[in-house]
Amino acid sequence: MNFLDPLFLTALLKIIGVNIVLSGDNAVVIALAARSLAGKQQKKAIFWGSGAAIVLRIILTVFAVKLLAFPWLKIIGAALLLWIGIKLLVPEEDGADIAGHSNLLAAVKTILVADLVMSVDNVIAVAAAADAAPAEFKFTLLVLGLAISIPLIIFASTLLMKLMERFPIIITLGAALLGFVAGEMAITDPVSAEWIKQNVGWMHYVVPALGAATVVIVGKLLAKRHEVRAAPGTPSTL
Repeated sequence: MNFLDPLFLTALLKIIGVNIVLSGDNAVVIALAARSLAGKQQKKAIFWGSGAAIVLRIILTVFAVKLLAFPWLKIIGAALLLWIGIKLLVPEEDGADIAGHSNLLAAVKTILVADLVMSVDNVIAVAAAADAAPAEFKFTLLVLGLAISIPLIIFASTLLMKLMERFPIIITLGAALLGFVAGEMAITDPVSAEWIKQNVGWMHYVVPALGAATVVIVGKLLAKRHEVRAAPGTPSTL
C-alpha cells in the first residue's frame, strides 16, 4: 500500500477534517464528565474513556462502511449527511447536562456512553469519507483517520473551540466539506453509480459541489432565522 497515493491522502484528510469539525460536542462532554476528578485522575479518565470510545467508534464505522454497499443506503446516508452539515451551522441551545464525577470509573463510563450516543453524525461522515477511497485503503484509512483526529480533539479541544469561535469560517468550511462528501456518496450508490459513470460523468464534479453549496446556503439561512427569533423583543411564534 502506497501511503503517499493522492487518493489515500485526500481521503485521510477528509476523515480527519470531518471528525474534528463534528467532535466539538464530544470534547465538551469529556471535559464535563472529568471536571470533578483530581488532576491525575482527570488525565486517566480522559485517556481510558476516550481510548475505549475510539475503539468502539472504529468498529461502528467499519459496520457503517459495509452497510453502504447495499442499494439506496448511500442516498439515505447522503441526505442525513446534508442535514448534519446544515445543523452544524445553526446555533444550538445550551442544554448540556452532563454530571461531573468524583469516581474514576463513573467518569470513564459517562465519557464512553455520551461519546457513543453523540457519535452517530461522526460515524456517518467518516464512513462516507472512507467510502470514496479505493477498497484496499478503507480499513487503514478508518483506523488512521480516527486514531489521528480523536486524540487531537481530546488534547487540543480547548484550542480548537477557541479557534472555531474566533474564525467561524472554519465551521463553514467544515459544513461545506460534509455537503461535498454527501454529494460524492449519493452518486456512488449501487442503484445509479454505473449509469451515472457511463452517461453523465460530469455529475461526479457537479453534485459534490452542489452538496457543499446547499449545506452552506441552507445552513446560513436557518442560522439567520435563528438569530432573528433569539433577538430580544422578537415576538413569539407560539
